[in-house]
Amino acid sequence: MWDYTVAAELFLEVYASFENGELPSVKSIEDILKSYVNDYCQDMMEDRIAEAVDPSRNFATDIIMNSDLTDLRYLYFFGEYISENETGVAEYLNTLSQEEIDSMARTYTEGYRIGFVNGRKDLSVKKTVNIRYNLGFERMVRAAIMQFREMGLEPVIYRHATHAVNKRGVYRIGYTGAVANPQYDYDHRQDCALFMDSDFVQRKLRSMQNAYENYKELSKVHGGPACIDTFGEEPFSPVNKPEAWALTEAQQKLEVEMNNESGQIVNRYIPGDERSFTIIAYPVPEIGGNYPEIFHEIVKINTLDYKLYEKIQQTIIETLDTCQWVAIKGCDGNETDLIVHLHELEDVKKQTNFENCVADVNIPVGEVFTSPVLAGTGGILHVKKVYLNGLQFRDLKLVFDCGQVIDYSCSNFETEEENRAYIEDNILHHHNKIPMGEFAIGTNTTAYVAAEKYGIADKLPILIAEKMGPHFAVGDTCYSWAEDTPVYNPDGREIIARDNEISALRKEDISMAYYGCHTDITIPYEELGSIQVIDEDGESTSIIENGRFVLPGTEELNRPFEK
Repeated sequence: MWDYTVAAELFLEVYASFENGELPSVKSIEDILKSYVNDYCQDMMEDRIAEAVDPSRNFATDIIMNSDLTDLRYLYFFGEYISENETGVAEYLNTLSQEEIDSMARTYTEGYRIGFVNGRKDLSVKKTVNIRYNLGFERMVRAAIMQFREMGLEPVIYRHATHAVNKRGVYRIGYTGAVANPQYDYDHRQDCALFMDSDFVQRKLRSMQNAYENYKELSKVHGGPACIDTFGEEPFSPVNKPEAWALTEAQQKLEVEMNNESGQIVNRYIPGDERSFTIIAYPVPEIGGNYPEIFHEIVKINTLDYKLYEKIQQTIIETLDTCQWVAIKGCDGNETDLIVHLHELEDVKKQTNFENCVADVNIPVGEVFTSPVLAGTGGILHVKKVYLNGLQFRDLKLVFDCGQVIDYSCSNFETEEENRAYIEDNILHHHNKIPMGEFAIGTNTTAYVAAEKYGIADKLPILIAEKMGPHFAVGDTCYSWAEDTPVYNPDGREIIARDNEISALRKEDISMAYYGCHTDITIPYEELGSIQVIDEDGESTSIIENGRFVLPGTEELNRPFEK
């Protein structure tokens, strides 16, 4: 009711300014909107942080746990836009047995639990888990809530941000229904340009600090997010509208500073080395074809034998740990030509550069990843077509020098200026330079073959797509805010590549160490020429050649291609 009231108040104030028979000035309307933001910034921040850590804010939880989920009208209780995807998912889940639903939920909740175990973090001191998901999955979420409660965790489930004070571009963090008009969301992604100035930044940061201080006890026992992602919607290619608000260069710098400082505030109250997460993805009916068959295939991919992958990936890691350089080259029109510098291992029997990633926090299985040394890492990363955070990029090229992006281009728009701005908004996030925070080799060839079989490769989320070839993340490392916490592979060796030269700056000036973003970009197997390790004598050993694994001990990964 409060949210509705303040919005209605704003509407009436704007409406009244038009009642005197003459048009108000543009500035007078802008002033009204700015006053609204400034007047309610503290209240909106307080409310947003409360619903993120306080399980008694149980609006969504109550609907999930107490509604008749066979009567799909319950979906409209959430107050979100409901499309055929939401009703279609709910309808399909109602055809599954309780055993199947519990199994899906168990894969998800166990991933969360194992994330704490593998990270050597104490789950027993945590009391809440934040469930983020797209509406339609309530049967699975209900089962997950009961399983989390068995672990001593209560759910906090909040709606994605709707007020301009709390929104971050087109991202929807929380529970959400369908996006009624993706172009509308894209047009309004930088509406904060209306009020973004140093006074607003300081006001928001003070409000955030005060709110977390008020909820510090609840924040201390919060475990982190458990996310259910969806995919299958028709790919969206935005159109730039000159009428849309856009941040100036000065405002972009302010936003970067604000995001950096807000990340530090969150980390003070919910320390990164004490929290974890998990994420899993399922298709929606819009994906087309035989939806039940595709859904079943994704469930199978999400539950692949992680022990088999663990063993094969260990073979890859042992080869990678024999060198300090990896060369990655594209083929068939892909211009990728990269050299990645790895950390030097002092004791290979006790240390490794790569994490053996099985199905815990990052479901499904299928990658080994590291944080590269920035010095010496460079070249061109090229992908013909890729979808990042729901946006299509065509002919994307990033040029790296000393591990940082120094040039970039794509072919989405007619002008170079528009293309560069598109990358700056959605990949670089207005940082002058941004590092390669991760290099990984995806091993989930089963997912790749399934994507080709059903023609859904362009609709897969990065969560699955990143396991279907090598990928490179620009932004923070995978260990941001928790670099000093030792992490170990199943073989007992410590993963020492948790830092790079930029994240290491946290020891001197934490404001210089983090970017608040991590965007994965995958080269699909069919565009991959080779991945080779290079030893100190310049001799190379191939892991992949022409899109197929050739390293002895990895032959099983090629089997899906043969079926």
